[in-house]
Amino acid sequence: MAMRWERGGGSDGWATDGTSAGAPGKRPVVGTDISSVRFDDVLAVIDRPPPGRAQVMSFCNVHSVMTARRQAALAEVLNASDVAAPDGMPIVWWMRLIHGVAQTRVDGPTVMDLTLRVGMDRGWRHYLYGATPATLQQLRDRLAVTHPDAIIVGTYAPPFRPLTPAEEAEVVERIRSTEPTVVWVGLGMPKQEMWMHEMRGRLPGMTLMGVGAAFDMLAGRTPRAPAWMRNSGLEWVYRLLSEPRRLWRRYAANNPAYLVLLAREVLMRPRRSASA
Repeated sequence: MAMRWERGGGSDGWATDGTSAGAPGKRPVVGTDISSVRFDDVLAVIDRPPPGRAQVMSFCNVHSVMTARRQAALAEVLNASDVAAPDGMPIVWWMRLIHGVAQTRVDGPTVMDLTLRVGMDRGWRHYLYGATPATLQQLRDRLAVTHPDAIIVGTYAPPFRPLTPAEEAEVVERIRSTEPTVVWVGLGMPKQEMWMHEMRGRLPGMTLMGVGAAFDMLAGRTPRAPAWMRNSGLEWVYRLLSEPRRLWRRYAANNPAYLVLLAREVLMRPRRSASA
């Protein structure tokens, strides 16, 4: 029986009437709409891209949503994503505590690994956009070992400057000519989110996924935090210790402010319930 996602549907969010597809329902987290989605849902969404445009999947952590609070353009782009997955346990905690959703973490590196594996049996085609030529080559070499039957149809490492209109048109044609199922975008946040939003009308039938550091992690260039740290919300500690100069300002500014907002929302809930 065909399945689809339906906003405001049944208790599990899925309808079984086989009608037109829709996107997973969203709930606000400090102003950014986050999808109540699981890994299986992501795979199902890839199988049903909307006609006439690409569908966009973003993976949101504390850095994403707190930056979006300060940058209206980023907030608009994230809220327009077809899927904004909860990448990070603090986002999951908000979904659980504030919205009462039995949410789990759906992070970019795991989604990329899983999609490449599942796609080997489904014939999914993958395009890698972002990073550097050296990283892309190392990623392709690593995937040839870890995902030997994954179909990598092309790669492109854009220059560290805005593309000219002619270069952008050439890139779009290059991607379209390879007919990928998924375009993996590793430009870093917020650049990758902006790029996907701009490209959604020019890459119809594809799924664009902004996975940031997943390229480096799957290439073996950047180690992942142990599972216990990822599952307990401490991955940021591991990353901070690995790259203190680059990340300390981000975590010092965003994490305490986010936790204050979460605590305030938790404390306000009983008052709101009582006044309802």
